[in-house]
Amino acid sequence: MLNTMRRHGAILALFAAGTTALSATVYTLTKDTIAQQAAIVQKQLLDQVVPTRLYDNDFGQECYLVGAEAQLGGKQPHRLYIARKNGEPVAAALESIAPDGYSGAIHLLVGADFNGNVLGVRVTEHHETPGLGDKIETRISDWITLLTGNVASEQDPKWAVKKDGGNFDQFTGATITPRAVVNATKRTAVFMQKIPQNLSSYPICGAE
Repeated sequence: MLNTMRRHGAILALFAAGTTALSATVYTLTKDTIAQQAAIVQKQLLDQVVPTRLYDNDFGQECYLVGAEAQLGGKQPHRLYIARKNGEPVAAALESIAPDGYSGAIHLLVGADFNGNVLGVRVTEHHETPGLGDKIETRISDWITLLTGNVASEQDPKWAVKKDGGNFDQFTGATITPRAVVNATKRTAVFMQKIPQNLSSYPICGAE
């Protein structure tokens, strides 16, 4: 009986070791490809919110961490990517969160210059209702591509849905979602106007 248990234990140990070795081998063989694909996807997203004609640096490689819960939502640091032209910061893409979506937090990537001009916005994560709130996705609607233009302040009346007196359409049967996205974009654009003067105080991604 004891010998049988030992034999079974040895077999299980060998199986576990083999499985671990196989997993490690697969990871080693695929990690570079996965990283390359992730970099491609990231660049495509960044280029959707900050036009390539505006910068000449490796935009996605200059990354900082920003903590500003009141303006950007969420307690975790937000990634900030700096676009430069001839070495000078000209625009940025900043992660932001609209905490007041209909079905929870809506994660955004906001591109803007440092004069309050929103260049582009994309949703990176949400749980809004299919067929209603999910019109914030570009695969469903082009609504979010219209979120561009200057933000004068957090009280700028233009940056609101039309139901609240602003410039942006709400969705039929769903006002909460677009309102949350517009307001979060406005807060983020105002915050980004102070980035150049505060840039040296932000930790670099991966160095925190």
